[in-house]
Order: sequence, then C-alpha cells, then structure tokens
Amino acid sequence: MNYTWKLQSLTPQDRKAAENLATEIGINPILGTILFKRGIKTSRQAKKFFHPQLTDLHDPFEMKDMDKAVNRLNEAIGMKEKILVYGDYDVDGCTAVTLVYKFLQEFYSNVTYYIPDRYEDGYGISFKAIDRAAELGVKVIIILDCGIKANREIDYANQLGIDFIVCDHHVPDDELPPAYAILDPKRKDETYPYHDLSGCGIGFKLMQAFAQNNGIEFARLTPLLELCAVSIAADLVPVLGENRILAYHGLRQLNFNPSVGMQAIINVCGLNDKEIGMPDIIFRIGPRINASGRIQNGSETIELLIERDLNQAIEKANRINTYNEARKDIDRQMTEEANAIVDKITNLDDRRSIVVYNKEWHKGVVGIVASRLTELYYRPTVVLALDEEGNLTGSARSVAGFDIYSGIESCKDLLENFGGHTYAVGLTLKEENIKEFIKRFEAYVEKHIADEQTAATLEVEAELDFSTITTAFYHELKKFRPFGPENPEPLFSTSNVYDYGTSKVVGRGQEHIKLELVDNKSSNIISGIAFGQSSHARFIKTKRAFNICYTIAENTYKHGEIQLQIEDIQPANP
Repeated sequence: MNYTWKLQSLTPQDRKAAENLATEIGINPILGTILFKRGIKTSRQAKKFFHPQLTDLHDPFEMKDMDKAVNRLNEAIGMKEKILVYGDYDVDGCTAVTLVYKFLQEFYSNVTYYIPDRYEDGYGISFKAIDRAAELGVKVIIILDCGIKANREIDYANQLGIDFIVCDHHVPDDELPPAYAILDPKRKDETYPYHDLSGCGIGFKLMQAFAQNNGIEFARLTPLLELCAVSIAADLVPVLGENRILAYHGLRQLNFNPSVGMQAIINVCGLNDKEIGMPDIIFRIGPRINASGRIQNGSETIELLIERDLNQAIEKANRINTYNEARKDIDRQMTEEANAIVDKITNLDDRRSIVVYNKEWHKGVVGIVASRLTELYYRPTVVLALDEEGNLTGSARSVAGFDIYSGIESCKDLLENFGGHTYAVGLTLKEENIKEFIKRFEAYVEKHIADEQTAATLEVEAELDFSTITTAFYHELKKFRPFGPENPEPLFSTSNVYDYGTSKVVGRGQEHIKLELVDNKSSNIISGIAFGQSSHARFIKTKRAFNICYTIAENTYKHGEIQLQIEDIQPANP
C-alpha cells in the first residue's frame, strides 16, 4: 500500500492556545495540540475528557418520546401485559436486546426476546414476526437498532393491538412510523444534546429513564455498561461525548467484572490476561458475537450473553466460535471472488465507486467483504448477494469523510428498501435495477467525493523525536483512551531513523519485521513491530535512513516497555 502522510496542523493562534492548555493542565504540549484537534479547548473540558463520569450522562427524559415510552412500559407492567424485546442480528442489536431484556427481567417476568433470522425474516421487523408476537399475546414490542423505517409493519401491528417503542439510531425517512414512542436522536425534531448513540446506547437510555422513573438506583445499571462498550466499538460510532462515558465505564466493567457470558467470550478469544481495549472488541469479541447471526441465528448470542452458569456459557461460546471459524472461510473465499470481479472492471482507475454482486454469495458476510474492498481500493463499495425473494441485498461501506447514506438515498427510487448511517448502509433492490443503480451511484460519488478521499492517507498528529517518547509521555497518551471514530489513536511520524543493527524478519510466514531503531537527534533506542511489511527489510538493512509512521503501544511480551506499532515505512530520500 502506497500511503500519503498528511500532517494535521493547527493555525499559529490555535497552536498557542493548545500550548497554554497543555501548560494549564500539566501535559506535554504535543498532547495539548491533540486535545485541541478533538475540540477539547478548556481545562474543564479536558478534565471531563480524561476522567469521564457517569454523572455527566444526559437526562434520558431530554430525548423526545422518552416519557411516553416509560409510561407505556409502566402501564404494561402494571397490567401484566407481555413485552417482547426485539432487535437486529448484528453486534449492536444483540447487545441492545441483551441489555434491555436482562434489566427488565430483574423487575418483571412477563418479558421475552426475539432476534430475527437473517434468512427467514430478513432485516428489521417482519410481518411474520408480528404475527408470531400476536399469537404469543404480546402487547408491547421494544424494537432496538432497527424499526425507524418500518412504517407499514408498525401500522399492521397497531391493527393487531400491539404498541411499538422504537429505539433506533439510524436516519429516519421524512415520515416517521406510527409507533407509540420513537426514541431516535437522528429525528429531525429531536432536541437531545447527543446524536451519535449506538442502538444499544438508546436501549440503555430507555432503561436509565425507566430506573429513574421507578426509583431504581443507577448502580443496578452499571453491570450492563459492558454491552454498551461492545456496541460502541463494533458499530464504529464516535467515541466522544456520551459515547465516551459509556465506553470508558463499559471497558472497566469488561476488564474487572464481566458478566458470565462475556467472560466466556473473553476466554475463547484468548484475552484472559490482557487489558481489553476497543481494538480487542472490534477484531476479536465483536466478530464472534456477530458470527451467530451471520451463520446461524442471533438468538444463540442472546442465550450466551444472559447465561449465568460459566460452564454452560463456555460451551455456548465455543459453539459460536465454530461459527466464527466458518465465517472466516466464507469471508476469505468471497473476498477472493470479489477481488477477481473488481480486477475485470474496465477503467477501474477512473471509477470512484465499486459495486459487485454474485447470486451465490452468503448474504451474512457481504458487509465484511464490502469493508475489505473499501480498505483495499479506497472507494465507497457496495457488495450484494441474492435473498430468498430473488432480490439483490447487501451492504455498502464508505471511506473517511464520504456520506454513503446520502449516495444510496439518491438512488432510493431504484431500491426496495435501505437504511443505515454515514459510513454503513444496508440495501435491497430488484436485479433488473442493478445496472441503473451502478450508473447512478457512480455518478453521485464522482460528483461528491474529493480526490484525497480515494487515496490511501495516514493522518499524522505530530512529528516526534525519539527523545520525546518516554514512559511519562506514553502514560499521558493512554489517558486519551478509549479510541475510536472522532477520537482515533494518534499517529506519529519520525524522520531519518536507522536500524540499530538488530532488526529482523519474524512471523510464521516471515511477513513481519521486529525492529530496533535510532534517530539522528537522540541516543534513544526504540523497539518496533511492522506487521506485514517484510518487503522493507532489505532496504532497512542497508543502513540508509528512512521515515516511519506509527502508534505508540506497550510491548505485551515485555511489560512496561514502550514499542512502536509501525503503520508505514518510507525511504528518507526516495
């Protein structure tokens, strides 16, 4: 990958203000500039950023319809009506259902849950699921991480005497569904102070409001924060504001007192003796929670997450782990096939988007393949498979800074349905419309995307000398965690570094480089690891200078030792 490094600079005025902030709160000036870029410009804001407090969560009743939602829940419980907690089959949906179901069950027994089958029910609420709920005598459905576009389905449920409480974070249409209550910070008429909650976050706010209204102490909710952290990491929502508070305390719960089900997942991920961070959720915990809904049925995930017996939980976690292994094989094969299709696209260099489809593909994995193609080609990408009704259905993924939801929405007259947010969208269309869709989607992207958004770019926060990278600097940097969208892990660069003489190629396939480096401005020797970059090894051994772009981490094998995780290597004088 040929990366372009882009140094994020501040204006002289902002740089001075950032230095003053750093002096005021007693941190390195470089870290002061990073805070400033995150919109943290006062010592009070910095204190809240570095020490997120649950007491700073917004009042849930500031969210439109929250009072209606809580009143309906109270009425249902008072009347002993059956409540169904219904959610999407992805990580966000499954964690949301688990959170709401587990909390309500503590106080009310006539509550059950349902995760739709990706293949039998499709995405979101289905007429079949509503009929099943009616047969069970359900009077209230709490739908999580979907439902904001289910106008026809919710109207049908109303006719059967079932009230819907919609808890969604996706962009609604102009006409909202006829639900009893709609909790969605992306409503056009919403005045809630924070708009970027995950679906699980919306479920948490509903339970927070329910607890507040019924005199239940907030401490009863804190064990469920682990689910919020998992959803925030896996769904790639911004990790600032209220999400940062939920993720920060959710990670503490995950590390120090996980639930039985989550402990079982931690075991199968091999994370027992490690401090769990957002990357561990994204790359290890999340995919396993997702695998059940992709390969079998997401209900198995809920069964695991609500399990109270550790032996039973480990057995269920191992079963879900086998689904994840199967998912990896399907993912690998589909990605290879998708790459082969892309290779045959004429004038690929001139195209701004990629749309590929194959009727034989597994529709549970198309989102992963879309993400891989986006990372590889740096273009907004749509990957489609065939559904049970003979339509093409799949996922769209975007590059940084490009609103793919708007791009898909511009073609909505060609679609059967669609939904999502800025960087990820699900969509379904008739096969006869695919050629026109490809044409119009490409035209939209070409008109609205900037050249730099289709280039492999690394956003560098600051250029460092090795003398700056001390243990104290690293510990101050750790306070920026948890990292994620809008608070990315800082990338640094250092110019004119040299091999100390001990660097070597490592890995089963000799694909990585283990480095020991010096720069030309200090006598510090710093170790680093460059994954998948062994092609640079020969150049490094020539003793010529090169530049590196990296994040700063701790060596997991040598506790306390700082290590650079090197993202890119470039000759100093190409």
